[in-house]
Amino acid sequence: MKMGRGVEWAVHSCVNMAWTPPGEPVNSARLAEFYKLPAAYLNKQFQALVRAKVLDSVSGPRGGFHLARRPEHITVLDIVLALEGQEPAFRCEAILGNVPEPDRQENFARSCLISQTMRQAELAWRQALARQSIAGIADSIERRFPADKAKVLDYLAAE
Repeated sequence: MKMGRGVEWAVHSCVNMAWTPPGEPVNSARLAEFYKLPAAYLNKQFQALVRAKVLDSVSGPRGGFHLARRPEHITVLDIVLALEGQEPAFRCEAILGNVPEPDRQENFARSCLISQTMRQAELAWRQALARQSIAGIADSIERRFPADKAKVLDYLAAE
């Protein structure tokens, strides 16, 4: 399973937004500058997160983006699904139906042990991401790297 770069960018950005006062917009261009990312591409990721109701967009000269929900109610899985889509990573093509004299009544996607293995692995992966909230990650970062929160907030405030 390979995810786009935007997932990493979005998770970091959401953690940064968790550190700002609730409802206070963060300028996406400023955040892109902080991480040395292409602003237009980061903004595109943010728009997908707005559509998924992970972020809210605020118009105007002091506008930007902020978390649409409390950070403990936003999971890494929410972000991944918003950016990568809802489709399963593994798509069983039911090639067992192509073998000579297959049982045409068989639902190969459900009975194939390879398909089952892949679905179980994806379920475990999704469950692990669903257990990781933005608030939990933000708290862990603050404990391990106490200066990071202040560094981000100082940079964003220096517009």
